[in-house]
Amino acid sequence: MKHVQRVTGQPKVHAFIGGFHLTGGLFEPIIPATVEALISINPDYVVPGHCTGFSAAREIAARLPQAFIQSSVGTSFVFEKTPTTGT
Repeated sequence: MKHVQRVTGQPKVHAFIGGFHLTGGLFEPIIPATVEALISINPDYVVPGHCTGFSAAREIAARLPQAFIQSSVGTSFVFEKTPTTGT
């Protein structure tokens, strides 16, 4: 997400949908740092994929409850552009 912010020049991340690949003993130690980084980015929505793992998804849900969305097979999302007022 930080790379996308740099490439696009857009500081605001509206949504992250996908896997964090934090499942298994090798990756679980980096869950706290990953969640802290996610909190600092403050996306409107976080939809972790299955490869995020239960421990990481649970931590994301606990720390970012307003942004967390649990998805499953068949979940679809529609993001509509909100018109700007120019003010």
